[in-house]
Amino acid sequence: MPHPNDSAPLACRFIVIGTSSGGLAALRAVVAQLPANLPAAVLVTMHIGKQHSVLPTLLETHTSMQVSFAADGEAPLEGHIYIAPPDLHLLLDGGAMRLVRGAKENHSRPAIDPLFRSAAITLRRAVIGVVLTGDLDDGTVGLKAIKASGGVTVVQDPADAEAPSMPSSALRYASVDHCLPLAEIGKCLDGLVRKPDESGTAPSEPRRIEPYETEHEICLQGGSVSIKHLGKHGQISNLTCPECGGGLWEMGFAPPRFRCHTGHSYTVKTLALQQDVVIEEALWVAIRSLHEKKALLDRQVATAQLSDRPGVASEYELAGKQLDSHVEALMRLIGSLDGEIDEFLRVEGSTEV
Repeated sequence: MPHPNDSAPLACRFIVIGTSSGGLAALRAVVAQLPANLPAAVLVTMHIGKQHSVLPTLLETHTSMQVSFAADGEAPLEGHIYIAPPDLHLLLDGGAMRLVRGAKENHSRPAIDPLFRSAAITLRRAVIGVVLTGDLDDGTVGLKAIKASGGVTVVQDPADAEAPSMPSSALRYASVDHCLPLAEIGKCLDGLVRKPDESGTAPSEPRRIEPYETEHEICLQGGSVSIKHLGKHGQISNLTCPECGGGLWEMGFAPPRFRCHTGHSYTVKTLALQQDVVIEEALWVAIRSLHEKKALLDRQVATAQLSDRPGVASEYELAGKQLDSHVEALMRLIGSLDGEIDEFLRVEGSTEV
């Protein structure tokens, strides 16, 4: 397969697809429409986390194309579908696929943005980015990178999606070329990859697309990129990374997003959700500490009673009851967190920028 920066006219020869909730049915519907002789390699990231996955097996019965997990260092071939394996980001670097266990992005690994971003940088206009059904907003920033590089963007119609949040976010923030129901996406992709490129030849020295290039280097190199390079493309915020405790840089405004120098990356939605996780963990630590202190006080009560000191025992009992009330208050607070974050996401999702 020719390198996308060769001087010959280009066709869109790579398709990158991102999906999350409801993604299995959506992927099956799309790949069923793709012919075995599709003149493109298809790379897929689905939010499968670190659990064992049989996604290639679940897809291969619905398509005439070959389906497999991506392998590190392998060159993608036309007519083949490559799946990001569990707990690894799938990237493109030069003419090969790379699998890296870098920091989570949008609290996911594999995540969609790293794949899309790397495809935009590596392939320029020779890539088509596709966002399908999913919760929250992973893939939006990556789709913007693809558009900035001259690629084509396709989004599932939110009204047709099992989980409309990801497609809705992409439509809200990215410039989308095609918004289609599932039944039409595969046919659209087949037509796009067969359409000759009409924009002339690729530049011999393509411009850097920032901040996406620096972010790709951070992901590819495991956070070894200098902090000063990140500072060139973002503004340090007064927030800290909920996963590693490092400082967060604000990297953009549409959508607002944050990144630490080790590689963790968040949109406002995913940052708020991860902050909620950290808050709950801290509250459970506080509850555990209160339980332990109550157990110590109970021992002191028993000791005071055995030594015939009823006044002292009463003081310890009163202190224990106060601790019980603190535990009850913290439990109520934990119970309220889900409702608060749901309301935050509802309001954030309906606010125009």
